[in-house]
Amino acid sequence: LHFAMRWLYSTNHKDIGMLYLIFAFFGGLVGTGLSVLIRLQLATTGTGILQNNGQLFNVIVTGHGVIMLLFMVMPALFGGFGNYLLPLMIGAPDMAFPRLNNISFWLNPFGFLLLLVSTLVEQGAGTGWTLYPPLSVQGSGSSIDLAILSLHLNGLSSILGSINVLVTAKGLRAPGMSLIQIPLFVYSMVFTAILVILSVPVLAAALIMLLTDRSLNTAYFVDSGDLLLYQHLFWFFGHPEVYILILPAFGLISSIISFFSNKPVFGVTGMICAMGAIGLVGFLVWAHHMYVVGMDLDTVAYFTSASMIIAIPTGMKVFSWMATAYAGKVYFSVPMLYAFGFLALFTIGGVTGVVLANAGVDTAVHDTYYVVAHFHYVLSTGAVFAIFAGMYFYSNLMFNLGYDENKGTVQFLLFFLGVNLTFFPQHFLGLAGMPRRMFDYADAFTGLNLLSSYGALVSFTSLLYAGTVFTPAPALYQNRTSTSLEWLLPATPAFHTFSEVPVLRVA
Repeated sequence: LHFAMRWLYSTNHKDIGMLYLIFAFFGGLVGTGLSVLIRLQLATTGTGILQNNGQLFNVIVTGHGVIMLLFMVMPALFGGFGNYLLPLMIGAPDMAFPRLNNISFWLNPFGFLLLLVSTLVEQGAGTGWTLYPPLSVQGSGSSIDLAILSLHLNGLSSILGSINVLVTAKGLRAPGMSLIQIPLFVYSMVFTAILVILSVPVLAAALIMLLTDRSLNTAYFVDSGDLLLYQHLFWFFGHPEVYILILPAFGLISSIISFFSNKPVFGVTGMICAMGAIGLVGFLVWAHHMYVVGMDLDTVAYFTSASMIIAIPTGMKVFSWMATAYAGKVYFSVPMLYAFGFLALFTIGGVTGVVLANAGVDTAVHDTYYVVAHFHYVLSTGAVFAIFAGMYFYSNLMFNLGYDENKGTVQFLLFFLGVNLTFFPQHFLGLAGMPRRMFDYADAFTGLNLLSSYGALVSFTSLLYAGTVFTPAPALYQNRTSTSLEWLLPATPAFHTFSEVPVLRVA
């Protein structure tokens, strides 16, 4: 009973951060399982393991997308690392609103449950994670309604968590900690929280209209309504959402590269401004997801240029990370390997993003596997690599676990090989014209699809292997150069840290 009370009712940011990470772990298992099913179906042409059941394939694709984005990456980076590290890094005793923190976690398992249940009623929600009408309005049965409610709960959780983050960062900073001394991870959380608060309500509005179109015979999107209105609303949320997913990863990578280069991050002010610029411009580019709907030429020209401009602050961050390592004395531990893997592969994803920003190119490869390859390079080898880097880096602080450096390196190399084998061939499939969200394909695409499916199995193997890497162990890193507060605490910090508020003084 005491155990249940502690974890159900906990208002402690460390407990809630751990709950988020455990939840993200389970979400990741389900999402990865679904992705392996997708790749097994697409390993060869013909019937496949799904017996030509296209609706089931679409349900799996939808579930994989929503789970990986909203029930794995967000809870891990924003909820898990965010909750655990934010108060520690600014010298706060806890988050500003501890009980709000509790509810914003517990909304998530129920949202997840609704999504899983939606796959079991009627035919399941086979709309793709974007839920475009008219399919999402005409789809009969309750499955789509359940999926929509699931997104609502997740969005509410994100908004409440973000309010908490902003008030904590503003109000509970240690005396003497100037703006330039706040760690980059904290800045990344603040910018992410602002993006959530500005974008998620727009999704909520779109989903409400979708629900009334489905159940109350309104015509926001169907009949006399405007189909494209939904796409504009959705992507006005959807594009900032991808920056919501990656900004906390940027913060973690900054901490890790700085730590293992034995040097502060190069150009901290520039890094902060770059995150701000990414957040700002991220709101001004949403229609680059919609080049093929028939916008007029001026609109298309604007969205092309604005989308390309995002590459500037992002490139600035990449070069600053490289400069940090170049000038430092680098120690290649497993978190650093993941950070460097992140740099290389995230940059590939960024380059294909600049390619897709061009309306002319995008109209040719829209809804092909080129797009799939692009966003998996920024998410699968970007956000997920950052999660792994953070898990290896903070395993000691959070869970009192060490890891075997050799095993960890093998796990990294396997995963690196797996994700590249999975997603690199998809660029070529896309350029050759293979469409997304299809359960069967022309025989010409067999070779690259088989390669891609082998890669998925390699990645899956490396995830299983990751389970053998961690062991209970004493502290791994001797901290002499860290510039943030969390390393002043013992491994697995006390239940209440900073009960006496730390005061920062410039030496």
